[in-house]
Amino acid sequence: MAESRGIEVVVFDVLGTMVDEPGGLRAAIREAVLASDDASDASDVPDASVNELLAVWQQHVELEQRRIGQGHRPYASTEIIDAEAAQRVADHAGLADPAAIARLATAGQRLPPWGDSVAGLERLAQRFPVLGLSNAGRTALLRLNAHAGLRWHQALSSEAVLAYKPAPEVYQLAIDTAGCPPERVLMVAAHSWDLRGAQARGMRTAYVQRPVGDPPTDSDLFDWRFKGLGELVTALAMG
Repeated sequence: MAESRGIEVVVFDVLGTMVDEPGGLRAAIREAVLASDDASDASDVPDASVNELLAVWQQHVELEQRRIGQGHRPYASTEIIDAEAAQRVADHAGLADPAAIARLATAGQRLPPWGDSVAGLERLAQRFPVLGLSNAGRTALLRLNAHAGLRWHQALSSEAVLAYKPAPEVYQLAIDTAGCPPERVLMVAAHSWDLRGAQARGMRTAYVQRPVGDPPTDSDLFDWRFKGLGELVTALAMG
């Protein structure tokens, strides 16, 4: 087990790590289908159909963020990309209600926190400065944090550097904000690709297991691996 002594600031990924992004999007898609369909309640909308539409959303977002990272598209915020994804979902599902599509476009601002997120963050914030570091745009991140009840000392959007993680400048934003050497900054995420990006900038790393995350491979050498935020808080408190 790695030693936590020397850590001054803790940085958290938000989407997937602190909030259930797929679950929140799935609920919003189901709501949109209900608003535009003859279905009388949520049980009338097949899970397979919702999951198929969720895949349409996720594939669009991943593709566009990757195109931006490769320089094939100018930077566009998550508000813009999510609106595009919502329209793609609408096209696939045959949704025509403008109000339902507009609400679906803001689904990323209404994602539910994991059960241990709010309490774990509050406990950790009593001992360390805590930063949120998210690919969510500024406005989306503001509203998401309010909806989920996440209270940061500072919430950082990758929009500030016009890039998306795992671009190195996003992690540098967190390091610069922390105001200390990268080896004194701990990056916490449920996505191994995110932690690899932070590790490449010299940050310490902690993987937190989530049902929707990207688990480490045998070759990943992160400082910690936890099953939940409670374990992380306990480990850091003992450092």
